[in-house]
Amino acid sequence: FGLAQLHQLRGRVLRSEHQPYCFIFTESSSKRTLARLNALLTAKNGFELAEYDLKFRGPGELSGKKQWGISDMGMEALKNLKMVEAAREEAQVILEKDPELKNYPLLSAKIKISSALSGAHFE
Repeated sequence: FGLAQLHQLRGRVLRSEHQPYCFIFTESSSKRTLARLNALLTAKNGFELAEYDLKFRGPGELSGKKQWGISDMGMEALKNLKMVEAAREEAQVILEKDPELKNYPLLSAKIKISSALSGAHFE
């Protein structure tokens, strides 16, 4: 499983009305696997986990066979942590002012499409 999938699973378990427990086991003892699991334990949110995942799996290629990660063009933007933080803060401001994204119909539509494709549920 990927880190994002495990993060989603953990989130679903923690939303239960009962005392949550999430046990993750692996048969691998490789340093890479243990580092990925440690990232899952220490990440405070999906952004942090995505940064860990980017370090572990790499960015992928725009014109190549590697399809995971993000493109070469998007990679430079994510390395700019100030820009990522500014984007995160701007997103929070938008959601505080317009939680239903009525003034951002294209963004709202894109989120709905992404949610439907990934099986995720946002409220």
